[in-house]
Amino acid sequence: MKIAISGATGFIGRHVVAELERQSLTPVLICRQSAKIPFSLSRHTIIPIDLTSNPSGAFDLLGRPDALIHLAWGGLPHYKSPHHLEVELPMHIRFLRDLIESGLKHLTVAGTCLEYGMQSGPLNEDAPTRPSNPYALAKNDLRGRLQSLKAYQPFNLVWARLFYMYGEGQSESSLWPQLQKAVAQGLPTFDMSGGEQLRDYLPVSEVATQLVSLTRKGVDTGAINVCSGVPISVRRLVEGWISDNNWKIKLNLGHYPYPEYEPMAFWGENRKFTDLIKSHCTQTKS
Repeated sequence: MKIAISGATGFIGRHVVAELERQSLTPVLICRQSAKIPFSLSRHTIIPIDLTSNPSGAFDLLGRPDALIHLAWGGLPHYKSPHHLEVELPMHIRFLRDLIESGLKHLTVAGTCLEYGMQSGPLNEDAPTRPSNPYALAKNDLRGRLQSLKAYQPFNLVWARLFYMYGEGQSESSLWPQLQKAVAQGLPTFDMSGGEQLRDYLPVSEVATQLVSLTRKGVDTGAINVCSGVPISVRRLVEGWISDNNWKIKLNLGHYPYPEYEPMAFWGENRKFTDLIKSHCTQTKS
């Protein structure tokens, strides 16, 4: 199976490449011309494509892959910026539509749990989408546009709604790198919110494994949650990291306000994913 990856140099992308390598697959990497290519990726075929220039013929440039794992997206972590709707959305619609109309048969796209909006509690894929910031609105609109393409250009779509994750290579503004930095600096305390919000977290390596699994199955899932299915308070999550690493740092709870663009308690249901895995295992055994 020939798989292409956009956003391969990003946080998730590097882990997806590593997972494909672990499964003895050699992906084709799509990167911006200005991107700095890490040594770990330099042995792969790298196709420089600038999505802002409205490229054409990308499917042939990529060697006509069987599948694309589309992780590229700019403007983060500025969720409220109009850039997502005014620049990112039309750019990604053009790029993906061109690939699909040129013959791409399977597309896995990174969506976001923020498409569910301010809904609380456990969220499954049948819940209505109620995006409340430009980033989530743009992602949700892209999903709708891709679904409409299927009416005249059949292809398999996996819309992977990513919940929260942590791991090596994450943005310095994220919780895990901030905690690591505070420990490295020898700070006695770590400033954070009250920490009582419930979230759904996975190591990024597990997110990569699920994305590759969904892609290799070559099935048309539509929206599907990529999550643990288990709620955990942010406070307990951070306390676990501190305990697992035998760090001495203390938490300064309540220093920051809770994010206004998220409900206090929400997490994903992963039954759709686990049922798909079980079904595949049963078919393989038979």
